[in-house]
Amino acid sequence: MWPRRAALPPEKRLSAEAVTSLIVHFFFILGSNMAGLFLNLYLWRLTESLWVNGLYNIIAYSLTPFAFALGGWVSKKMDRVIALRIGVALTALFYLLVIIVRESVVDWYPLFAVFAALASSFYWSAYLTIMYDVSTEQNRIRYMGFNMIAFTAAGLVGPMLAGWIIAWNEGLRGYIIVFSFAFVMYLLTTVASLRIRAVQTHHHAYYLKFAGLLLRKQKLWRGSLMAFLTLGTLQGIMLFLPNILLYKALPDEQWIGYVGAICSLVSIGVSLGMTRAARERHARLYLVIGAAGFSAAALLLTLGVDLFTVVMFMLLHALINPLYSNTLNSYYYRLVAQLPLKGQLAIEAVVIRETFLNIGRVVSIFALVAIADGPDSVWLPWVIVAASLAQFTMAIWIDRNGGISGQPDDAGHSAT
Repeated sequence: MWPRRAALPPEKRLSAEAVTSLIVHFFFILGSNMAGLFLNLYLWRLTESLWVNGLYNIIAYSLTPFAFALGGWVSKKMDRVIALRIGVALTALFYLLVIIVRESVVDWYPLFAVFAALASSFYWSAYLTIMYDVSTEQNRIRYMGFNMIAFTAAGLVGPMLAGWIIAWNEGLRGYIIVFSFAFVMYLLTTVASLRIRAVQTHHHAYYLKFAGLLLRKQKLWRGSLMAFLTLGTLQGIMLFLPNILLYKALPDEQWIGYVGAICSLVSIGVSLGMTRAARERHARLYLVIGAAGFSAAALLLTLGVDLFTVVMFMLLHALINPLYSNTLNSYYYRLVAQLPLKGQLAIEAVVIRETFLNIGRVVSIFALVAIADGPDSVWLPWVIVAASLAQFTMAIWIDRNGGISGQPDDAGHSAT
Protein backbone atom coordinates (compact mmCIF):
# COMPACT_ATOMS: atom_id res chain seq x y z
CA MET A 1 0.00 0.00 0.00
CA TRP A 2 1.30 3.42 -0.94
CA PRO A 3 2.17 5.73 2.00
CA ARG A 4 -0.12 8.71 2.45
CA ARG A 5 1.27 12.08 1.43
CA ALA A 6 1.81 14.58 4.21
CA ALA A 7 -0.80 17.33 4.33
CA LEU A 8 0.28 20.58 2.71
CA PRO A 9 1.16 23.20 5.37
CA PRO A 10 -1.41 26.05 5.41
CA GLU A 11 1.22 28.67 4.56
CA LYS A 12 2.05 26.81 1.33
CA ARG A 13 -1.53 26.69 0.08
CA LEU A 14 -2.79 29.06 -2.62
CA SER A 15 -5.64 31.41 -1.90
CA ALA A 16 -8.85 31.45 -3.97
CA GLU A 17 -7.74 34.73 -5.55
CA ALA A 18 -4.39 33.17 -6.51
CA VAL A 19 -6.23 30.33 -8.25
CA THR A 20 -8.46 32.84 -10.06
CA SER A 21 -5.42 34.75 -11.28
CA LEU A 22 -4.06 31.52 -12.79
CA ILE A 23 -7.38 30.92 -14.61
CA VAL A 24 -7.33 34.48 -15.98
CA HIS A 25 -3.77 34.04 -17.12
CA PHE A 26 -4.56 30.71 -18.81
CA PHE A 27 -7.27 32.23 -21.01
CA PHE A 28 -5.09 35.19 -21.93
CA ILE A 29 -2.05 33.08 -22.79
CA LEU A 30 -4.21 30.62 -24.74
CA GLY A 31 -5.28 33.48 -26.98
CA SER A 32 -1.72 34.79 -27.19
CA ASN A 33 -0.27 31.38 -28.05
CA MET A 34 -2.83 30.90 -30.79
CA ALA A 35 -2.60 34.37 -32.29
CA GLY A 36 0.58 36.02 -31.06
CA LEU A 37 2.98 33.25 -32.02
CA PHE A 38 1.38 32.82 -35.42
CA LEU A 39 1.21 36.58 -36.05
CA ASN A 40 4.97 36.58 -36.63
CA LEU A 41 4.57 33.60 -38.95
CA TYR A 42 1.69 35.43 -40.68
CA LEU A 43 4.02 38.37 -41.35
CA TRP A 44 6.68 35.94 -42.56
CA ARG A 45 4.22 34.25 -44.96
CA LEU A 46 3.25 37.65 -46.35
CA THR A 47 6.76 39.10 -46.71
CA GLU A 48 9.41 36.35 -46.17
CA SER A 49 11.46 39.14 -44.62
CA LEU A 50 13.37 38.68 -41.38
CA TRP A 51 13.76 42.46 -41.32
CA VAL A 52 9.98 43.07 -41.25
CA ASN A 53 9.54 40.59 -38.40
CA GLY A 54 12.53 41.99 -36.58
CA LEU A 55 11.47 45.63 -36.98
CA TYR A 56 7.93 44.81 -35.82
CA ASN A 57 9.35 43.36 -32.61
CA ILE A 58 11.95 46.13 -32.20
CA ILE A 59 9.23 48.80 -32.36
CA ALA A 60 7.01 46.89 -29.93
CA TYR A 61 9.73 46.22 -27.36
CA SER A 62 11.20 49.72 -27.65
CA LEU A 63 7.86 51.27 -26.72
CA THR A 64 6.98 48.69 -24.08
CA PRO A 65 8.90 50.39 -21.21
CA PHE A 66 6.95 53.63 -21.77
CA ALA A 67 3.65 51.77 -22.10
CA PHE A 68 4.53 49.75 -18.98
CA ALA A 69 5.13 52.97 -17.06
CA LEU A 70 1.68 54.20 -18.14
CA GLY A 71 0.09 50.87 -17.20
CA GLY A 72 1.86 51.03 -13.84
CA TRP A 73 0.51 54.53 -13.27
CA VAL A 74 -3.05 53.30 -13.89
CA SER A 75 -2.45 50.33 -11.55
CA LYS A 76 -1.19 52.61 -8.79
CA LYS A 77 -3.64 55.50 -9.18
CA MET A 78 -6.73 53.34 -9.82
CA ASP A 79 -6.10 49.61 -9.38
CA ARG A 80 -4.11 46.83 -11.05
CA VAL A 81 -7.39 45.08 -11.96
CA ILE A 82 -8.45 48.16 -13.97
CA ALA A 83 -5.13 48.13 -15.86
CA LEU A 84 -5.49 44.39 -16.50
CA ARG A 85 -8.97 44.79 -18.00
CA ILE A 86 -7.80 47.69 -20.18
CA GLY A 87 -4.92 45.51 -21.42
CA VAL A 88 -7.22 42.62 -22.27
CA ALA A 89 -9.70 44.93 -24.03
CA LEU A 90 -6.92 46.54 -26.09
CA THR A 91 -5.53 43.12 -27.02
CA ALA A 92 -8.96 41.97 -28.16
CA LEU A 93 -9.31 45.16 -30.23
CA PHE A 94 -5.83 44.58 -31.69
CA TYR A 95 -6.80 41.18 -33.13
CA LEU A 96 -10.18 42.49 -34.25
CA LEU A 97 -8.28 45.05 -36.36
CA VAL A 98 -6.02 42.30 -37.73
CA ILE A 99 -9.15 40.37 -38.76
CA ILE A 100 -10.54 43.46 -40.50
CA VAL A 101 -7.42 44.52 -42.45
CA ARG A 102 -6.14 40.97 -43.16
CA GLU A 103 -3.21 41.01 -45.62
CA SER A 104 -3.00 44.80 -45.37
CA VAL A 105 -1.45 44.36 -41.92
CA VAL A 106 1.89 44.40 -43.78
CA ASP A 107 1.24 47.99 -44.88
CA TRP A 108 0.49 49.06 -41.32
CA TYR A 109 2.78 46.81 -39.28
CA PRO A 110 4.61 49.70 -37.48
CA LEU A 111 1.28 50.99 -36.15
CA PHE A 112 0.24 47.48 -35.17
CA ALA A 113 3.53 47.14 -33.29
CA VAL A 114 2.72 50.33 -31.34
CA PHE A 115 -0.77 49.02 -30.55
CA ALA A 116 0.64 45.65 -29.47
CA ALA A 117 3.11 47.32 -27.10
CA LEU A 118 0.35 49.35 -25.44
CA ALA A 119 -2.05 46.41 -25.09
CA SER A 120 0.44 43.88 -23.75
CA SER A 121 2.04 46.40 -21.38
CA PHE A 122 -1.22 47.22 -19.64
CA TYR A 123 -1.96 43.53 -19.15
CA TRP A 124 1.50 42.50 -17.97
CA SER A 125 2.10 45.52 -15.72
CA ALA A 126 -1.10 44.58 -13.91
CA TYR A 127 -0.70 40.81 -13.92
CA LEU A 128 2.90 40.82 -12.69
CA THR A 129 1.78 42.98 -9.77
CA ILE A 130 -1.18 40.69 -9.07
CA MET A 131 1.25 37.76 -8.95
CA TYR A 132 3.05 39.50 -6.10
CA ASP A 133 -0.18 40.43 -4.29
CA VAL A 134 -1.79 36.97 -4.32
CA SER A 135 1.32 35.02 -3.27
CA THR A 136 3.43 35.09 -0.12
CA GLU A 137 7.05 34.50 0.84
CA GLN A 138 6.08 30.97 1.89
CA ASN A 139 4.18 29.87 -1.24
CA ARG A 140 5.61 32.13 -3.95
CA ILE A 141 7.92 29.60 -5.62
CA ARG A 142 5.02 27.12 -5.58
CA TYR A 143 2.69 29.74 -7.07
CA MET A 144 5.31 30.49 -9.75
CA GLY A 145 5.38 26.81 -10.62
CA PHE A 146 1.61 26.67 -11.08
CA ASN A 147 1.75 29.94 -13.00
CA MET A 148 4.24 28.36 -15.39
CA ILE A 149 1.97 25.32 -15.68
CA ALA A 150 -0.96 27.56 -16.65
CA PHE A 151 1.33 29.39 -19.08
CA THR A 152 2.64 26.21 -20.71
CA ALA A 153 -0.72 24.40 -20.64
CA ALA A 154 -2.08 27.23 -22.77
CA GLY A 155 1.05 26.85 -24.87
CA LEU A 156 0.28 23.15 -25.25
CA VAL A 157 -3.27 23.64 -26.50
CA GLY A 158 -2.89 26.95 -28.37
CA PRO A 159 -0.21 26.18 -31.00
CA MET A 160 -1.59 22.71 -31.71
CA LEU A 161 -5.16 23.98 -32.20
CA ALA A 162 -3.98 26.98 -34.23
CA GLY A 163 -1.74 24.80 -36.42
CA TRP A 164 -4.62 22.40 -37.08
CA ILE A 165 -7.01 25.25 -38.01
CA ILE A 166 -4.47 26.85 -40.36
CA ALA A 167 -3.59 23.52 -42.01
CA TRP A 168 -7.23 22.70 -42.74
CA ASN A 169 -7.98 26.02 -44.42
CA GLU A 170 -6.64 27.19 -47.74
CA GLY A 171 -4.26 30.10 -48.09
CA LEU A 172 -4.23 32.55 -45.21
CA ARG A 173 -7.88 32.01 -44.23
CA GLY A 174 -6.86 29.79 -41.32
CA TYR A 175 -4.85 32.62 -39.77
CA ILE A 176 -7.94 34.85 -39.72
CA ILE A 177 -9.95 32.09 -38.00
CA VAL A 178 -7.19 31.73 -35.40
CA PHE A 179 -7.19 35.47 -34.73
CA SER A 180 -10.98 35.32 -34.33
CA PHE A 181 -10.70 32.49 -31.81
CA ALA A 182 -8.13 34.49 -29.85
CA PHE A 183 -10.58 37.41 -29.76
CA VAL A 184 -13.09 35.14 -27.98
CA MET A 185 -10.41 34.01 -25.48
CA TYR A 186 -9.75 37.62 -24.53
CA LEU A 187 -13.45 38.15 -23.87
CA LEU A 188 -13.39 35.13 -21.53
CA THR A 189 -10.34 36.61 -19.83
CA THR A 190 -12.28 39.80 -19.14
CA VAL A 191 -15.15 37.84 -17.58
CA ALA A 192 -12.79 35.79 -15.37
CA SER A 193 -10.96 38.94 -14.22
CA LEU A 194 -14.19 40.18 -12.59
CA ARG A 195 -13.49 37.70 -9.76
CA ILE A 196 -10.23 39.45 -8.83
CA ARG A 197 -10.95 42.06 -6.21
CA ALA A 198 -9.64 45.60 -6.26
CA VAL A 199 -7.30 46.43 -3.39
CA GLN A 200 -8.54 49.09 -0.98
CA THR A 201 -5.50 51.21 -0.19
CA HIS A 202 -4.60 54.81 0.50
CA HIS A 203 -1.15 54.37 -1.07
CA HIS A 204 -1.64 55.81 -4.55
CA ALA A 205 1.65 57.69 -4.90
CA TYR A 206 3.64 56.61 -7.96
CA TYR A 207 7.33 56.46 -7.02
CA LEU A 208 8.82 55.71 -10.44
CA LYS A 209 10.78 58.99 -10.36
CA PHE A 210 12.90 57.55 -7.53
CA ALA A 211 14.09 54.62 -9.65
CA GLY A 212 17.55 56.10 -10.13
CA LEU A 213 18.04 56.57 -6.38
CA LEU A 214 16.96 53.00 -5.68
CA LEU A 215 19.31 51.65 -8.34
CA ARG A 216 22.24 53.42 -6.71
CA LYS A 217 21.43 52.27 -3.18
CA GLN A 218 20.09 48.74 -3.70
CA LYS A 219 22.99 46.57 -4.91
CA LEU A 220 21.17 43.22 -4.97
CA TRP A 221 18.17 44.71 -6.76
CA ARG A 222 20.46 46.36 -9.32
CA GLY A 223 22.19 43.04 -9.94
CA SER A 224 18.86 41.26 -10.47
CA LEU A 225 17.83 43.89 -13.03
CA MET A 226 21.04 43.26 -14.96
CA ALA A 227 20.11 39.58 -14.94
CA PHE A 228 16.76 40.44 -16.52
CA LEU A 229 18.49 42.56 -19.14
CA THR A 230 20.62 39.59 -20.17
CA LEU A 231 17.56 37.32 -20.06
CA GLY A 232 15.90 39.77 -22.45
CA THR A 233 18.70 39.29 -25.00
CA LEU A 234 17.67 35.64 -25.28
CA GLN A 235 13.93 36.19 -24.93
CA GLY A 236 13.84 38.75 -27.73
CA ILE A 237 15.09 36.15 -30.17
CA MET A 238 13.06 33.26 -28.76
CA LEU A 239 9.76 35.15 -28.94
CA PHE A 240 9.66 35.17 -32.72
CA LEU A 241 12.54 33.29 -34.40
CA PRO A 242 12.01 29.55 -33.57
CA ASN A 243 8.73 29.25 -35.48
CA ILE A 244 10.28 30.94 -38.52
CA LEU A 245 13.24 28.54 -38.42
CA LEU A 246 10.89 25.60 -38.01
CA TYR A 247 8.70 26.74 -40.90
CA LYS A 248 11.82 27.12 -43.04
CA ALA A 249 12.80 23.52 -42.27
CA LEU A 250 9.26 22.13 -42.41
CA PRO A 251 6.74 24.42 -44.17
CA ASP A 252 3.65 23.00 -42.46
CA GLU A 253 1.84 25.05 -39.82
CA GLN A 254 0.14 21.96 -38.38
CA TRP A 255 3.49 20.40 -37.49
CA ILE A 256 4.69 23.70 -36.11
CA GLY A 257 1.70 23.55 -33.77
CA TYR A 258 2.53 19.97 -32.79
CA VAL A 259 6.16 20.84 -32.00
CA GLY A 260 5.00 23.83 -29.96
CA ALA A 261 2.61 21.59 -28.03
CA ILE A 262 5.35 19.06 -27.28
CA CYS A 263 7.64 21.83 -26.05
CA SER A 264 4.86 23.10 -23.79
CA LEU A 265 4.31 19.59 -22.41
CA VAL A 266 8.01 19.40 -21.51
CA SER A 267 7.82 22.78 -19.74
CA ILE A 268 4.71 21.68 -17.82
CA GLY A 269 6.57 18.64 -16.53
CA VAL A 270 9.51 20.74 -15.34
CA SER A 271 7.23 23.36 -13.77
CA LEU A 272 5.18 20.70 -11.97
CA GLY A 273 8.40 19.21 -10.64
CA MET A 274 9.44 22.64 -9.36
CA THR A 275 6.19 23.08 -7.44
CA ARG A 276 7.05 19.92 -5.50
CA ALA A 277 10.83 19.83 -5.28
CA ALA A 278 12.25 23.33 -5.74
CA ARG A 279 14.17 24.78 -2.77
CA GLU A 280 15.06 28.42 -2.35
CA ARG A 281 18.56 27.56 -1.12
CA HIS A 282 19.34 25.89 -4.47
CA ALA A 283 18.50 29.02 -6.49
CA ARG A 284 22.10 29.70 -7.58
CA LEU A 285 22.44 26.12 -8.83
CA TYR A 286 19.21 26.39 -10.85
CA LEU A 287 20.48 29.56 -12.56
CA VAL A 288 23.84 28.06 -13.50
CA ILE A 289 22.22 24.86 -14.82
CA GLY A 290 19.69 26.92 -16.77
CA ALA A 291 22.31 29.16 -18.35
CA ALA A 292 24.47 26.18 -19.29
CA GLY A 293 21.42 24.46 -20.82
CA PHE A 294 20.57 27.51 -22.94
CA SER A 295 24.14 27.58 -24.26
CA ALA A 296 24.16 23.86 -25.09
CA ALA A 297 20.86 24.23 -26.97
CA ALA A 298 22.15 27.20 -28.98
CA LEU A 299 25.36 25.42 -29.92
CA LEU A 300 23.28 22.75 -31.67
CA LEU A 301 22.30 25.32 -34.31
CA THR A 302 25.97 25.87 -35.22
CA LEU A 303 25.93 22.32 -36.64
CA GLY A 304 23.38 23.47 -39.21
CA VAL A 305 19.89 24.93 -39.16
CA ASP A 306 17.79 21.92 -40.17
CA LEU A 307 14.72 20.12 -38.86
CA PHE A 308 16.61 18.01 -36.30
CA THR A 309 18.71 20.83 -34.81
CA VAL A 310 15.81 23.30 -34.69
CA VAL A 311 13.48 20.82 -32.96
CA MET A 312 16.17 19.79 -30.47
CA PHE A 313 16.99 23.46 -29.84
CA MET A 314 13.34 24.19 -29.06
CA LEU A 315 12.94 21.11 -26.85
CA LEU A 316 16.05 21.85 -24.80
CA HIS A 317 14.96 25.45 -24.36
CA ALA A 318 11.52 24.27 -23.22
CA LEU A 319 13.23 21.98 -20.69
CA ILE A 320 15.53 24.64 -19.26
CA ASN A 321 13.44 27.82 -19.42
CA PRO A 322 11.07 27.07 -16.48
CA LEU A 323 14.00 26.24 -14.21
CA TYR A 324 15.83 29.48 -15.04
CA SER A 325 12.89 31.88 -15.36
CA ASN A 326 10.90 30.65 -12.34
CA THR A 327 13.97 30.89 -10.13
CA LEU A 328 14.81 34.40 -11.30
CA ASN A 329 11.22 35.62 -10.97
CA SER A 330 10.77 34.13 -7.51
CA TYR A 331 14.01 35.71 -6.33
CA TYR A 332 13.02 39.08 -7.80
CA TYR A 333 9.76 39.14 -5.86
CA ARG A 334 11.69 38.36 -2.67
CA LEU A 335 13.85 41.40 -3.36
CA VAL A 336 10.79 43.56 -4.02
CA ALA A 337 9.51 42.73 -0.53
CA GLN A 338 12.81 44.02 0.90
CA LEU A 339 12.72 47.37 -0.89
CA PRO A 340 11.80 50.51 1.08
CA LEU A 341 8.13 51.19 1.97
CA LYS A 342 7.43 47.48 2.61
CA GLY A 343 5.90 46.31 -0.65
CA GLN A 344 4.46 49.64 -1.79
CA LEU A 345 7.02 49.69 -4.62
CA ALA A 346 5.77 46.45 -6.21
CA ILE A 347 4.25 48.17 -9.25
CA GLU A 348 7.28 50.40 -9.78
CA ALA A 349 9.60 47.40 -9.43
CA VAL A 350 7.66 45.53 -12.12
CA VAL A 351 7.81 48.53 -14.48
CA ILE A 352 11.58 48.92 -13.98
CA ARG A 353 12.18 45.20 -14.43
CA GLU A 354 10.30 45.22 -17.74
CA THR A 355 12.34 48.21 -18.87
CA PHE A 356 15.58 46.26 -18.43
CA LEU A 357 14.06 43.13 -19.95
CA ASN A 358 12.90 44.99 -23.06
CA ILE A 359 16.23 46.77 -23.49
CA GLY A 360 17.79 43.33 -23.75
CA ARG A 361 15.13 42.20 -26.23
CA VAL A 362 15.65 45.20 -28.51
CA VAL A 363 19.45 44.83 -28.45
CA SER A 364 19.36 41.15 -29.43
CA ILE A 365 16.73 41.53 -32.17
CA PHE A 366 18.57 44.49 -33.67
CA ALA A 367 21.83 42.50 -33.60
CA LEU A 368 20.07 39.56 -35.25
CA VAL A 369 18.56 41.49 -38.18
CA ALA A 370 21.73 43.58 -38.61
CA ILE A 371 24.08 40.57 -38.72
CA ALA A 372 21.88 37.89 -40.27
CA ASP A 373 20.05 38.77 -43.48
CA GLY A 374 17.82 35.69 -43.33
CA PRO A 375 17.22 32.28 -41.70
CA ASP A 376 20.00 30.75 -43.84
CA SER A 377 22.67 33.18 -42.65
CA VAL A 378 25.76 31.51 -41.21
CA TRP A 379 25.85 34.21 -38.51
CA LEU A 380 22.33 33.62 -37.21
CA PRO A 381 23.22 30.69 -34.87
CA TRP A 382 26.13 32.63 -33.40
CA VAL A 383 23.90 35.52 -32.37
CA ILE A 384 21.78 33.02 -30.42
CA VAL A 385 24.91 31.43 -28.94
CA ALA A 386 26.12 34.86 -27.75
CA ALA A 387 22.75 35.61 -26.11
CA SER A 388 22.75 32.19 -24.45
CA LEU A 389 26.29 32.50 -23.13
CA ALA A 390 25.33 35.86 -21.64
CA GLN A 391 22.91 34.01 -19.35
CA PHE A 392 25.74 31.81 -18.11
CA THR A 393 28.10 34.68 -17.36
CA MET A 394 25.39 36.69 -15.63
CA ALA A 395 24.41 33.72 -13.44
CA ILE A 396 28.03 33.46 -12.27
CA TRP A 397 28.29 37.24 -11.79
CA ILE A 398 25.16 37.30 -9.62
CA ASP A 399 26.46 34.38 -7.58
CA ARG A 400 29.84 36.01 -6.94
CA ASN A 401 28.27 39.31 -5.97
CA GLY A 402 25.76 37.86 -3.56
CA GLY A 403 22.80 38.33 -5.90
CA ILE A 404 21.31 34.97 -4.84
CA SER A 405 21.42 34.57 -1.12
CA GLY A 406 21.10 30.82 -1.16
CA GLN A 407 19.14 30.84 2.10
CA PRO A 408 16.59 28.08 2.55
CA ASP A 409 12.92 28.83 2.95
CA ASP A 410 11.57 29.30 6.45
CA ALA A 411 10.74 25.69 7.13
CA GLY A 412 13.78 24.35 5.39
CA HIS A 413 11.61 22.08 3.28
CA SER A 414 10.84 21.87 -0.40
CA ALA A 415 8.28 24.31 -1.65
CA THR A 416 5.48 21.84 -2.09
